[in-house]
Amino acid sequence: MARRDSTAPKAPKEPGRIKQMYQVFQMTRKYDPSSVWWMLLGFLGPLAVVVTLGIVLSSGNVFGIVLWSVSGLLAGVLVFLIILSRRAERAAYSQIQGQPGAVGAVLKSSLRRGWAASEIPVAVSPRTQDAVYRAVGRGGIALIGEGPKSRTTRMVEEERRKIARIVPNVAINVIHVGPDADSVPLHKIARTLGTFKRQLSKAEIYAVTNRISSLDNKGGLAIPKGIDPTKVRAPRPR
Repeated sequence: MARRDSTAPKAPKEPGRIKQMYQVFQMTRKYDPSSVWWMLLGFLGPLAVVVTLGIVLSSGNVFGIVLWSVSGLLAGVLVFLIILSRRAERAAYSQIQGQPGAVGAVLKSSLRRGWAASEIPVAVSPRTQDAVYRAVGRGGIALIGEGPKSRTTRMVEEERRKIARIVPNVAINVIHVGPDADSVPLHKIARTLGTFKRQLSKAEIYAVTNRISSLDNKGGLAIPKGIDPTKVRAPRPR
């Protein structure tokens, strides 16, 4: 048998859960300094409320106060992690804001239940890299323009006309993500989709998706894929 080379480089060890959380915290704090105060408030708020309730309701019982304090500590940690998760996601999206494929990253990783979409746009401008994405869900069909509205409006309208010819009775909503003042930020795309009035059932979503699948780009164009914000790491200290 061949002898194993002891000088072969070892695979890099994955950081532990605590270290990963610390890296996420550092990245979030760097791109969103105000998040530190929100996380601190999220931790101390529930802790203070629960401990106060414990003191009032335990009537001087030390064991009861300790149990209430532990519960408050756990509640504070939970709220802290929830705020950290949401702020970290927003900070990660802020790093890819304005880049081609950023909308695809959101559609790939952050869509809520009841919506389905691809990270690959259905239309793209080879010159400007502006793109149009499509999502199908309970709120009907959503077309998402990535880029300045002045450049993506025509692309979006062309897609709307194509879809309307195939499924004329399904609502088509439009979202613009770009530098315009009234555009939807990356971290609010999923929330905006959730505000659309319910139009389709699960079976209808499946049927509509199959009907409009023929419109997908199959020409082999170099379409930018989404950037995965979950893989954004905190910068290493120099």
